[in-house]
Amino acid sequence: MAQYTNQAQLSYNGTVVNSNIAVGEIVGTLTATKTAIRDTYSRGDSIAYVVSIVNTGSAVSGLSVTDNLGEYTFGEGTLFPLTYTEGSTVYFVNGVLQPTPTVTYDGNELIITGISVPANGNAIIVYETVANSFAPLNEGGEITNTITINGIGVSPITAEETISAVAGPLLTITKSISPVPVEENGRVTYNFLIQNLGNADAVATDNIVLTDVFNPILTDIVVSYNGTPWTEGVEYTYNEATGVFTTTQSAITVPSAIYTQDPTTGEWQSTPGAVNLTVTGTIRS
Repeated sequence: MAQYTNQAQLSYNGTVVNSNIAVGEIVGTLTATKTAIRDTYSRGDSIAYVVSIVNTGSAVSGLSVTDNLGEYTFGEGTLFPLTYTEGSTVYFVNGVLQPTPTVTYDGNELIITGISVPANGNAIIVYETVANSFAPLNEGGEITNTITINGIGVSPITAEETISAVAGPLLTITKSISPVPVEENGRVTYNFLIQNLGNADAVATDNIVLTDVFNPILTDIVVSYNGTPWTEGVEYTYNEATGVFTTTQSAITVPSAIYTQDPTTGEWQSTPGAVNLTVTGTIRS
């Protein structure tokens, strides 16, 4: 809503008289909301947005919708953490699918033009984006992007939506064997590299358990964790009859990844947190 003022002037016989100042108010008939289909993201995730425009007045046409795609200032430049997915825009009026409006995207902001909203009706625009390498991934990272709706005779309308980087540990495991090949009744080492790609530590209460069935079965095993010897019955259990090896709950913890933003390009980079578990034993013939 916007207020405006007006004052009249009356002149007679060389005398000027001013009226009082009248105050009016213009009430907008358009409102808009913007909603993300998902509220968290990781790099490469597809994120769809829904823009809803409601009109409580007479018909409006020729509107443009500009999305800043999460624009933020970095150093002396500007970064855009969302990339528009070409050809993804769909447009509805009062629930009826319309021809695709004109979409302009130059790698920065997104502009959609030719939007109309009937009297006492609504328009919905849906499009997809992808979280790119400029999307913050650290703990507390988020993307806030804003749309602005403009048109002749229409006061600019804005709406925004904020989504957050996925919080928590994200673990992967890689197993390797050495030596290869190994002699019969020889000693072999299994190495388990556990990495955390997430922005939070994997802690004891996450109850990480590693289970493996050694085939062929190993005997006389020696277990170490990041170079520190482990004790059977404390940090792990092993059944030489079946080859089943299991770590105890809470024995494994993995630090979070370290996220840094390149000071020149602004791209986010990550170094996973990692731990190593090794099991060495004799192959039972």
